[in-house]
Amino acid sequence: MMAKAARAAAAWRTYREVTKPGSPSLMTRVRAIPRMIGAVMRGRYDGMGRGKLSLLGLGVVYILSPVDVVPDFLMLIGVADDFGVFLWLIASLLGESGRYVEHERRVIQARLLEEEA
Repeated sequence: MMAKAARAAAAWRTYREVTKPGSPSLMTRVRAIPRMIGAVMRGRYDGMGRGKLSLLGLGVVYILSPVDVVPDFLMLIGVADDFGVFLWLIASLLGESGRYVEHERRVIQARLLEEEA
């Protein structure tokens, strides 16, 4: 019961963050994910470390893997753990990519100011 409430709260926080006025839109965040991953891998974005990126990668592998910590034949628990990882992954990716888009905007603004000076 607590796990369901925590997942629902995480989903709600993500929804509120994505729909906040002035915040990057959902599609902007989704399109930024590959750029963010590349920037983290090249060491050009300090907002997220390689450790967190690795954890997100493990989340993707866990969801796609046919081997589960809790087997899916234990219907409620097996599917719930996959869904929990999925919600965490989506919330984390959307949150991180939103921060990355803001970082890109700051970098572009700084370059424009340098060019004007």
